[in-house]
Amino acid sequence: MIVRTKKFQMGKGQYIRKGFFNLLSEQWWIILIYLLLCSMNFYIPSIWWIIGSSIALILYVLFWLIQFFGVTQVEQSSYMFERLSYEISSNQIMMKINNKQGMPIKWDTVKKVKIQKDCFLFKLNIVQFIIFPYKVFNNENEIRFIKSILNRKGYVK
Repeated sequence: MIVRTKKFQMGKGQYIRKGFFNLLSEQWWIILIYLLLCSMNFYIPSIWWIIGSSIALILYVLFWLIQFFGVTQVEQSSYMFERLSYEISSNQIMMKINNKQGMPIKWDTVKKVKIQKDCFLFKLNIVQFIIFPYKVFNNENEIRFIKSILNRKGYVK
């Protein structure tokens, strides 16, 4: 069975927001490093531990915001923000501009899939992902079929 989605366009703001908060939820341990560096103030009293670690944390967050914003600006990834339809099967995900032009995405390139309350989030790498809102599917059976594919491929535990 092949699931054909309706044509939709991923907004750049939505991409930055979802990607950044997804990254923060995966890299929550950075806060522990920040707190550890701040707690050095108790062993070697100096306000510079807090100031330095705060600057490092701000620079780290800014770095990732720039990365996500940069992906939306470069021409190589402009295809991600066009109006596309997708065909999802157990073999591959076909990203289609129209009926004659498309690009296959093998399941091997998908690193992780998150099932969220309003969408599927297919992570290709740390800053590239595809968002499939549930509203682009034609019925509930297609969503269940995709969940079963994800179960078989081992993306959902």
